[in-house]
Amino acid sequence: MMPSNSATPAPVPLEELRRRIPEGELFAGKEWLWSPSPYILDAKLARELESMGHRLLQFAQACDLLYRQSVDGRQPSWIAELLDQGKPPEVVALGRDSAFRGQIARVIRPDLIVTEDGFSICELDQIPGGIGLTAWLNETYASFGFDVLGGSQGMLEGFSSVLPHGEIVVSEEASTYRPEMEWLASRLSQRKGSPDWKVTDASSREGWNGNVYRFFEMFDLPQVPCAEGLFHDAFEGRVSMTPPPKAQLEEKLWMALFWMAPLRDFWIRQLGERGMHSLQKWIPYTWVLDPTPLPHHAVYPRLDIQNWRELGTFSQKARDLIIKISGFDGRAWGARGVSLGSDLSRVEWESAIERALDEFPEHPYILQVFRHSILTDQSYYDAEGQVTVMKGRARLSPYFFVNEGKTSLGGLLATVCPADKKILHGMSDAVMVPAIAE
Repeated sequence: MMPSNSATPAPVPLEELRRRIPEGELFAGKEWLWSPSPYILDAKLARELESMGHRLLQFAQACDLLYRQSVDGRQPSWIAELLDQGKPPEVVALGRDSAFRGQIARVIRPDLIVTEDGFSICELDQIPGGIGLTAWLNETYASFGFDVLGGSQGMLEGFSSVLPHGEIVVSEEASTYRPEMEWLASRLSQRKGSPDWKVTDASSREGWNGNVYRFFEMFDLPQVPCAEGLFHDAFEGRVSMTPPPKAQLEEKLWMALFWMAPLRDFWIRQLGERGMHSLQKWIPYTWVLDPTPLPHHAVYPRLDIQNWRELGTFSQKARDLIIKISGFDGRAWGARGVSLGSDLSRVEWESAIERALDEFPEHPYILQVFRHSILTDQSYYDAEGQVTVMKGRARLSPYFFVNEGKTSLGGLLATVCPADKKILHGMSDAVMVPAIAE
């Protein structure tokens, strides 16, 4: 929160923001709108973020356990089979290797919207971009007196707890984010007074040791020449690598598994009643778009239909539903692989359903209740450099860092999009800022 004994900070000048942009920029070729002040988050929701990190860590650990127990025969085999669909045998073997037993991603970033009922999770990103950008934004706005969530150094301290020193390996697929990672490595090294962090490209290489942060997706392994050697050295114990190479944990399918009635007892045992209640509030109801026919007497819960193609007959008002590709595909990040029913014609919606059902064996999709974000006012600099106000919708991306079994909030990146946008993501007409509590 803003300190009670200080005046509200003055707006951050546009020329000062531009002057402080690192020479190598932050996102390659990307632009956004600048704001004179941070996004303001309701104080109650800001407090809720503190518990969210712990709950999402519990959820990630439970997901890892459920998959492992399914592989071992202590839970139904269909769980692991579903999560492994479409993955090459070598990727499945990596995810099951005992060298990575019990390991999960140590940076947890949910993408959130604020609805009339509070937070709603759009996605749980295991390898999130924006770490360097959010660190820079927090430092910059804090230097002008804003009490940003996570503090001026929270992102840097959080990431250095995950990678105390070592290499950040960036693939060609993730090259957009390379500049921010280079700034991050440089800033961490500057703080420590020694070049202990560096960014490495994913080209072929022999011999790894020390600590590595994996900034590439598992689906992209054919385009990551260094992966085979890196994983081998991790097996041998010469490398400590995070996140672990567990493609099964990078699936949106987990949001559907969370809601499945046959698994309810498992989730309650692992999360507790309070944790279960929190996640039910945050995670929209989700189904797997599995084309396997149902028995004649059965229907899909909450939809009361027997066949997914019946979704195509829903009226546009009833189509507040969104289809997303689950993972292990280049379309599974950003706004790609997403179809919002209420924004599509009936023909387009039917086509999206058919595509999801046809691709199920190789690329499972989920169907999710679409929750609407509330409108917010965010100041920004227009093309003439004048301060104006956008009536927009915000996507909030808090970064939780896992260290010694506990989470800390390093910072929060707010992406405020024009009000007519329903699928919220980084774009040139969006404002990107850190956040403060009201």
